[in-house]
Amino acid sequence: MAIEAGNGTGGYRRIRLGMVGGGQGAFIGAIHRIAARIDDQFELVAGALASDPDRAKASAKDLGIADDRAYGSFEEMARAEAARADGIEAVSIVTPNHMHGPVAKAFLEAGVHVICDKPLTSTVAEAGTGGAGQEDRQDLRRTHNYTGYPMVRQARAMVANGDLGEIRLVKVEYLQDWLTERVEATGQKQAAWRTDPSRSGVGGCIGDIGTHAYNLACFVTGLELDELLAQLSTFVEGRRLDDDVQILLKWKGGARGMLWASQVAVGNENGLTLRVYGSKGGLEWAQENPNQLWFTPYGRPRQLLTRGGAGASREASRVTRIPSGHPEGYLEGFATIYAEAARAIRAATAGEKPHPDVVFPTVEDGLAGVKLIDAAVKSSAANGVWVRMT
Repeated sequence: MAIEAGNGTGGYRRIRLGMVGGGQGAFIGAIHRIAARIDDQFELVAGALASDPDRAKASAKDLGIADDRAYGSFEEMARAEAARADGIEAVSIVTPNHMHGPVAKAFLEAGVHVICDKPLTSTVAEAGTGGAGQEDRQDLRRTHNYTGYPMVRQARAMVANGDLGEIRLVKVEYLQDWLTERVEATGQKQAAWRTDPSRSGVGGCIGDIGTHAYNLACFVTGLELDELLAQLSTFVEGRRLDDDVQILLKWKGGARGMLWASQVAVGNENGLTLRVYGSKGGLEWAQENPNQLWFTPYGRPRQLLTRGGAGASREASRVTRIPSGHPEGYLEGFATIYAEAARAIRAATAGEKPHPDVVFPTVEDGLAGVKLIDAAVKSSAANGVWVRMT
């Protein structure tokens, strides 16, 4: 087991964590709470868990949060926790998209470390101003959880080590089918806010899962996008945001690529796949079989690399929790981001920088995702023209 754990008595105490959003009926809040505890680094002690004050306090009661730390609004929570000697040291933001920026700004200004779900903000303008948009912030981490998978770290290390040679082609897909029908009209909560421009922002599928695909490609390859040409489509009648995204990519340095994200691709559940091809070899990874990575050196047989198996890189091994052959995936990917955040928070508390091995998505990655959405929407609105990333 490479990730260090503890019970709060082994020379450190758990980091005091608060949460905004994620109350009764929410999906992602429970995922974050589980992930925060897997490596025993955090303790949830406060929350503003819903926009409705009564539901927020009822949700806090369900989770065993003390009454005096169950808040009706994030503003109240930021003020009160900042004034407490035992106030929260970090906050997890798991609200609908439009609230990410304001909540992050409030807690950063209160001196609280932020762990924020994607996207960073709803617009480029919002991302570029205020506390949440400062690109040099070291106290804001992003939960692009797929970057926490061991074999994704393995792929990143192999690219960095030159095993693929010069990168030429990058193809990433994220395919789902859960929005094939207009389920948002039935009151389904997760669909309702994701398809509502006032809560999701200008992008639907591109913001919800397209940014995950893009972040994964950037994380593994280390490439920076130069231009894109996008076609955003809305296939379901009455839907106000895109449900299918197809993008051509031009990376700085000459590599080319494609990004396809869809929530109406019938037969796909969570089909996130990444293919990277260079002058010396290629890699393939699929989230639905995350413990395997295919590597093909040019002119040689295809090789299957497994999590915890022979040839595992140091970067993969340090975020591997259980022996090879045992499934490790979605929850553990989130947990890796929380564990890395805990290391960074502890280092900051000691007035130090985290160890160079500590890797997690930052505010820069968040800004890149917001810029992707903005450029894709502009390109598609102009009937598919090349738009330069700025």
